[in-house]
Amino acid sequence: MARWKPALLFVLLAANSLGAEPNAKLGEKALLSRAFNPPIWTKKAYDEVWKQWGIDQKPENYHAAFAARYGLHPAPYDNGGYPMGIRETTFLFKSTIATDCLMCHGGSIAGKSYVGLGNASLDIQTLYEEMNAADGRKAQTPFVFSYVRGTNEAGNMSVFLLSYRTPDLVFQRPPRDLRMREFLCEDVPAWWLLKKKKTMYHTGGADARSVRSLMQFMMHPLNRAEDIYKAEKDFRHIQAYLLDLQPPEYPFAIDKKLARDGERLFVKHCAKCHGTYGDQWTYPNRIVPIEVIGTDRTRFDGISKEFGRYYNRSWFAREKKGWYADDYLASETVGYQAPPLDGLWATAPYLHNGSVPTVYHVLNSKARPVVYTRSFRTGVEDYDAEKLGWKFVELKNVDDQKLSPMERRRIYDTRLPGRGNGGHRFGDRLSEQERWAIIEYLKTL
Repeated sequence: MARWKPALLFVLLAANSLGAEPNAKLGEKALLSRAFNPPIWTKKAYDEVWKQWGIDQKPENYHAAFAARYGLHPAPYDNGGYPMGIRETTFLFKSTIATDCLMCHGGSIAGKSYVGLGNASLDIQTLYEEMNAADGRKAQTPFVFSYVRGTNEAGNMSVFLLSYRTPDLVFQRPPRDLRMREFLCEDVPAWWLLKKKKTMYHTGGADARSVRSLMQFMMHPLNRAEDIYKAEKDFRHIQAYLLDLQPPEYPFAIDKKLARDGERLFVKHCAKCHGTYGDQWTYPNRIVPIEVIGTDRTRFDGISKEFGRYYNRSWFAREKKGWYADDYLASETVGYQAPPLDGLWATAPYLHNGSVPTVYHVLNSKARPVVYTRSFRTGVEDYDAEKLGWKFVELKNVDDQKLSPMERRRIYDTRLPGRGNGGHRFGDRLSEQERWAIIEYLKTL
């Protein structure tokens, strides 16, 4: 815990100034034992959604079959047999199904589930469409939640939900036009990285001290403004829990001599943006200009100025009181934030849009697959321990017209909007031997 004290103290002091004493244990309990949004489906829909799958009878191990179809993972805590992200609740004396944060922020790799690891297998679009249909409702979602499996439109969800709220979060109709855009295709960052960051989200546009920024997904139409206000105290504890999370250790063998060589190369070529590691770690919190990083700019351009201005007028930005300012404002940045790399081995795929399946391909842009798929399973056999990431199959001559929407989402086509795999070509200057040494060192983080 000592290695995180400076950054953790920074956030705890901010919380204390608001009169809250954050407690990681209370945050863990709140996060893992309740949903902060009302239930959206009946228990009957969960029990009968298999009828949407084109099969004749309900699978025997139903929780596992449900999880496999939608890319959910076993809960490493008591969740009544349901996968992370799904929980059974009671509403008006009826059994219902709610979703929670772990749908996107509970992942699995090498056969083990982790709270705080981004879910790189989730097909949230199919989940919502089929559960809606099983509940006898219109299957279509109000906008596309995901264009490719393992990514989501989280930024668009924030824009969509805030458009239905006044600055004080009272529900309003008609919605305000905040210029929602498409194809953001966001990969979910690991929660344990927050402890080092002063800014968060892919562009670094939000203040990492902000608790309220973590609460944007509470703007479900059935949540009143008062419900959101009341939950802030719980989210102060939840933030403390997130800051206490540790990255999982690499579970396979490491060549220690090669890793030492890789550390020297990493410090020379990578530390300027991604920091250094160990007891005396550093992290520059650097936003790399879009012209320099060169990665797909759709997410960078995707959150409008209209949304930023409205967000900064809202309850979310009016969080703290101080002698200089009362706000944790959203801000425009010049590019994408170079993240810390703690637990990098577990966070495949890579780049902000998940377009690169392994660390090797991050460091060798010429070898990146153009169109590919993978199993979307997360067992040891699905993990590439050599190249550090997901095993994949490169595809040629794919006929999209013959595929269902669900099948199309299993294919990552880097030629499509928001899914470009260009940029971050810094590793191209390395020799092959140097790449392997750096990869070996990254296993130790």
